[in-house]
Amino acid sequence: MTAASKNSAGAQRLLITLSVMLATIMQALDTTIANVALPHMQGSMGATQDQISWVLTSYIVAAAICMPLTGILSARFGRKRLFMAAVVGFTLASMLCGAAQSLEQIVLFRLLQGVFGACLVPLSQAVLLDTYPPEKHGSAMAMWGVGVMVGPILGPSLGGLLTEYYSWRWVFYINVPLGILAWFGLLAFLPETETSNKRRFDLLGFLLLALGIGALQMMLDRGESLDWFASREVVIEAVLAGLGFYLFIAHILTRRQPFVEPAMFRNRNFSVGLIFIFIIGIILLATMALLPPFLQNLLGYPVIDVGMLLAPRGLGTMVGMVLVGRLSGRVDERLMIAVGLLLTCVSLWEMSGFNLNVAAADVVRTGIIQGLGLGLIFVPLSTLTFSTLAAEYRNDGTALFSLVRNIGSSIGISLVVTYLAQRTQVNHAAFADYINPFNLALRQATELGAYSINSTAGLAGLNQELNRQAATLGYLQDFRFMMWIALSAFPLLLLLQRSPQRRQGDAVVME
Repeated sequence: MTAASKNSAGAQRLLITLSVMLATIMQALDTTIANVALPHMQGSMGATQDQISWVLTSYIVAAAICMPLTGILSARFGRKRLFMAAVVGFTLASMLCGAAQSLEQIVLFRLLQGVFGACLVPLSQAVLLDTYPPEKHGSAMAMWGVGVMVGPILGPSLGGLLTEYYSWRWVFYINVPLGILAWFGLLAFLPETETSNKRRFDLLGFLLLALGIGALQMMLDRGESLDWFASREVVIEAVLAGLGFYLFIAHILTRRQPFVEPAMFRNRNFSVGLIFIFIIGIILLATMALLPPFLQNLLGYPVIDVGMLLAPRGLGTMVGMVLVGRLSGRVDERLMIAVGLLLTCVSLWEMSGFNLNVAAADVVRTGIIQGLGLGLIFVPLSTLTFSTLAAEYRNDGTALFSLVRNIGSSIGISLVVTYLAQRTQVNHAAFADYINPFNLALRQATELGAYSINSTAGLAGLNQELNRQAATLGYLQDFRFMMWIALSAFPLLLLLQRSPQRRQGDAVVME
């Protein structure tokens, strides 16, 4: 290959990467950017708290159900056509969300956003894996990871700024210029893949998987507000989720051409990678679900300042991914994952020592450390997961990888929110035992006039402080709980195999 042709191929790769990254960032931002705008939407739509939560739920459920369709649709219609159609649909749905005039309209348009956005992230990963040679997969996954990881982290900050200074509608309109640029880039630079009608669509398999995923997502989203299994609705959703997944597994193991090919799970790195990314998914968004209310409700930070304090976490992630891109091929990926896990655990351990007087610098520092750790984990893990997977499974594999990460995030958020509520109640009861005439510290505080236990107003103020302290300890216990979850991933490193140093084309070893 001549120098000119090499430069031309390199330029095309760069332009494909930029186009793909625009689509990835657009979809990743939407997973969290609307969260901070919900109170403004609620007032504009005249909706209750439960009703406005459907703006988030509808998107999550639709995206989760439709994500596994990526493989069959790209094989049937071609990856480029599917990618461009998804970008157009997502952009138009974003415009409709911004223009919505009622709760029913915005929930419907968010459903459409989820349907079209479901395949954007797995397609972008598959495109980059196919665009770059095997020895550059680490660098390619680093670029892809920037959009996937930084988008959800920066979403609340950007959403808060747009909502505060413009309108909640701009959290959706922001997708329009990104979508237009991504579409033109894909049209001009992305080559089309071959189509095939040999693979038949397994409707029953898809419906069973959709039942399991949809019921699970509904259960996770509604469980906390309905007191989990004390609610008949949650029990029904749990039964449907278990039944759907059981029948789906039985179906793919007995059907000749199943919706998901079981052969891909014989690949050790791919199977272990799915378990690993599930655990990382729990940590990824759970911290982002806890820190904003902790900073706003207990420390009194305004929403804009909260966004600024959380933004450096994304900076740490980007630094981690840049480091991975530079070290790719020189350092064992498993070592980078181990260092990333260690940094994540250290940051969560430090966060478990926060108090109501914690300095903003400590919040920023721990956020940067955690972001750096997640950046060092995500890219090498993505590289190792697909390093030995056959090329024909790449579209399905990337869809499952993203799906499992999203399910992990949903479960993680539900776990930490439920654990927080439980520990807050337990802590309050434990602290209340010390409110008695024999408590020397309380007696001294009463004598100094800090508290009063002889009046209704005084007891109410004391109870308010108890609630505050109980909630604070609950958050710290949650951070420590997530640290133990992160530590549980270390044994999986022993099961991951290092990616092959030399491969010819798409030839791989199925293990």
